[in-house]
Amino acid sequence: MKQYDIAAYIWPSYHYEPRMEHFWPEKDGEWYTVRRGTPHFPGHDMPRLPLLGYQDESDPKVMREHIKLAREHGINVFIMDWYWYENAACFERQLNEGLIPALEGTDSKFFLMWANHDVTNLWDMHNDTSYDKADIQMTGQVDRKVLEPMFNRVIQKYLTHDNYYRIDDKPVFSIFDYPNLIKGLGGIQETTDAFAWMRQRCKDEGMSGLNIQAIARLGGGGVEGGATLEKGSEFQTARALGFDGATSYQYCMDAGEEGDYVTWAHKAISTWENNEKAYETFYPHASIGWDNTHRNPSQKTAVRNATPDAFEACLWKARQYLDNHPDQAPLVTLNSWNEWTEGSYLLPDMRWGYRYLQAVRNVFGDS
Repeated sequence: MKQYDIAAYIWPSYHYEPRMEHFWPEKDGEWYTVRRGTPHFPGHDMPRLPLLGYQDESDPKVMREHIKLAREHGINVFIMDWYWYENAACFERQLNEGLIPALEGTDSKFFLMWANHDVTNLWDMHNDTSYDKADIQMTGQVDRKVLEPMFNRVIQKYLTHDNYYRIDDKPVFSIFDYPNLIKGLGGIQETTDAFAWMRQRCKDEGMSGLNIQAIARLGGGGVEGGATLEKGSEFQTARALGFDGATSYQYCMDAGEEGDYVTWAHKAISTWENNEKAYETFYPHASIGWDNTHRNPSQKTAVRNATPDAFEACLWKARQYLDNHPDQAPLVTLNSWNEWTEGSYLLPDMRWGYRYLQAVRNVFGDS
């Protein structure tokens, strides 16, 4: 029986983060925004009501419940969105206090996706802005002097952990916004030099190396970001950086932020072939939906007609892709475990119950 690694992204904002209290003043993270969700147009799937309640996801008891729920439905890996702003970690409590203690004694895994995009006032639902007009509050860019101690800390705290996910015995470190990384480091050559240093540092610490994974962005854009690639250079830049592989974060990065779910998903899936050409190894992805109206009270559009059955069809596409690429790790990424404010979550809600989780189990549960 073939084994698959089914990895769901975690947006670690559903706990108190002091640095973001000005966005979410009720001190339980972005539940502040979720509780205020209202319909913006006829047929709009709002509000989003969590079946398990407004849980504190930095609580290890909560995360043990989540790990058990995930494993029962075929999900064995969590990808933690990980943040570093103004030379300090942000949103780490769910990882340090919740997920890692809850993983103890299990064979579930985790790895980091460095969410190195800028912080904007988009997270402030009272500001009513959009991605293209949001004001930068903190930059996600780093120079080499910041990168090196930051990554040394990542090695010591995370990459050597027994439950850290590895490909070919190398810990996986995913980078959300590599155009922003290039800009902060000063260029493509400077970024490849930094990657070589990161890989060597892992070897110095007794590991086999480092698997650096890109979030694919051949269009040069994404849901958030502080920099874009020069038009027409996206393919060449991806190849020049020498990533060990790539995956997607959200279908909206390839297919836009509105439309019918089936058409939207099909458009995103159709990019996989080009992603494979650019990054050489591509891990397929499935997104549950896209709806950012929680954060934008005047927004009247979202991806519509998302259903568990349509999502399951995307999962079958992902499984077929993996079966056709037997020489690569059997990894598929899902958006996401808990992106409530973006309308893309596996956790059960009051409309669909456990059906999105059951869709994963239908396709991958036998692994």
